[in-house]
Amino acid sequence: MMHHILKRSISSVNIAQSLPSLLNFISSSSINLPPNYSDTGLMGSDGCEKELTKVLFCGNQFPASHLYTREYLSNYPHIQVDDVPLDDVPSVIGNYHICVHKMMRMNSDVISRAKQMRLILQFGVGLEGVDVDAATEHGIKVARIPAQNTGNAASCAEMAIYLMLGLLRMQKKMEISVKLRRLGEPAGATLFGKTVFIMGLGSIGCELAKRLKPFDVRIIATKRSWTSNAENDCVANLVDEKGTHDDVHKFASMADIVVCCLNMNRETAGIVNHSFIQCMKKGAYLVNIARGGLLDYDAVLHSLESGHLGGLGIDVAWVEPFDPNDRVLQFPNVIITPHVAGVTEHSYRSMAKVVGDVALQLHEGKPMTGIELVN
Repeated sequence: MMHHILKRSISSVNIAQSLPSLLNFISSSSINLPPNYSDTGLMGSDGCEKELTKVLFCGNQFPASHLYTREYLSNYPHIQVDDVPLDDVPSVIGNYHICVHKMMRMNSDVISRAKQMRLILQFGVGLEGVDVDAATEHGIKVARIPAQNTGNAASCAEMAIYLMLGLLRMQKKMEISVKLRRLGEPAGATLFGKTVFIMGLGSIGCELAKRLKPFDVRIIATKRSWTSNAENDCVANLVDEKGTHDDVHKFASMADIVVCCLNMNRETAGIVNHSFIQCMKKGAYLVNIARGGLLDYDAVLHSLESGHLGGLGIDVAWVEPFDPNDRVLQFPNVIITPHVAGVTEHSYRSMAKVVGDVALQLHEGKPMTGIELVN
């Protein structure tokens, strides 16, 4: 592999003269760089630099995001895709035109270093980590990839059902029974006949409602506005009772299962607090596939210790990666997954295509499509 990289990187210069400096560059670099890379561009066979559009993926978590994007763009040498450790992002961000920030906190200091940046893009929908005002001041567009167009919403909806069924069927206790060679226990519960409260009927909530109805459940849901649009019309016959965010406590008291599908913002942070959980039925289940900060940690821990909460299923946590030894995870009625609700091959390849297409459009000076700009 090293021989192949060297051969491609110095095809037009004398190997004996260039090998020491090239080896020094490769050994000192922490970035996954393509062949023929220089700090400013792609070296052509004539030794002249060709114009590059550079895409930066922040951090090594969610690896399929940059791997699939790089694969999609493999036949476009004028687009460079790098994944960089989070600690190194501030020192290199000035070299890039597109930043896919993932879990990186894009504060004003980091954004001020992005001198060539044209677009900050989330590989998904969550933009709570981006200082949009700072980006706007620096002339940088900020965007998300709409969940309904990529299969991301459907993937997240499936994960919500997975967590619901895992809680109802007592997944951890079943694993213990297998290890102890016990048959016919535990006796779980069915999803059939339950009342499910979808808190936040956006793209993911709509996909969840569609998939829940065949289980013969009663669906109640809240959202900010129920004004008529295509999204609302398609689920109008699926939701048995509709409410706004002012009704969340009332709906919590009616539900056997609460599923958090809300966006994270100042209004929704910590919305599932002590008073919310106390409104829930004793023994009701709580599922969160949105953002960890929607749940008040102390309130959740207390409700698990008291037995008021029947079970907790989370794909997102308060701090990520989450401490596997945290007290919340010591309860047998808690299931956690590693932020993979939207991480399916279908959704990630679809989003990688969006990122790749946007990079090509930016390179060619064309309007960017497939993304939702927020500034």
